[in-house]
Amino acid sequence: MKLETIAISEQDGIAHIELNRPDKANAMNSAMWKDLRTAFDWLSESTARVGVLSGRGDHFTAGIDLAMLAELRVDLTGLAEGRRQEWLKDFITELQAAVNAAETCRKPVLAAIHGACIGGGVDLVTACDMRYCTEGTRFSVKEVDLAIVPDVGTLQRLPGLVGEGLARELAYTGRQFDGADAHAMRLVNRVYPDRHRMLDAVRGIASTIARKSPLTIRGIKDTLNYSRDHSVPEGLAYVAAKNAATLISDDLTEVMLAAREGREPNFDD
Repeated sequence: MKLETIAISEQDGIAHIELNRPDKANAMNSAMWKDLRTAFDWLSESTARVGVLSGRGDHFTAGIDLAMLAELRVDLTGLAEGRRQEWLKDFITELQAAVNAAETCRKPVLAAIHGACIGGGVDLVTACDMRYCTEGTRFSVKEVDLAIVPDVGTLQRLPGLVGEGLARELAYTGRQFDGADAHAMRLVNRVYPDRHRMLDAVRGIASTIARKSPLTIRGIKDTLNYSRDHSVPEGLAYVAAKNAATLISDDLTEVMLAAREGREPNFDD
């Protein structure tokens, strides 16, 4: 797949999705928001079993491209108040859909973060299944310094990852924090000395996931997302219904056969 602002490669069941505006610190312009949604929708239906999201160049992303905000002001010029509000709501909803696509993707998405991860970058990585970063990564919920309320997912997802009080502090102050801080607050799973070692490690984790039953991995992601947003009894009822339909599968038969034959199981997509 060829996209304007994102590079995609696939090997051994792993799709590598790379933000590809390195000369602009991977700032998220209009094309990138659209490409993100396309990339995650493609991953969801592709033969790849897991996705790794990273950024080319020196940074993961500097966040929303300020040039896009300038263009936005031009687009709104001359619109009456009601139509202006309607246009802005549709615009914001489209940005949200691009980030939501990582969360709703049927395959796990692992974010490998280095350099800057600012504003919209935090929106994006909080929608991923897992996050990993380098020691020198610089995070910031930066929107407050632009006099903008974050509206693409950080305020909805970050509290569940780092806790309500800390999420509020980060959103109210816009303060910068590094990889060690991100790990201490449980925003990221692990921290690595540099980008090369991080990507090697994340690919290793992705490879482990890719060897599991894709049917089961999809079921786990779906159940985790549902359970996060519902009560424990609702989550238990959901997974009971799901497993009633899929528990006795060909993949379970393959696991038992592989164990008898002393080999690794092989699963269909």
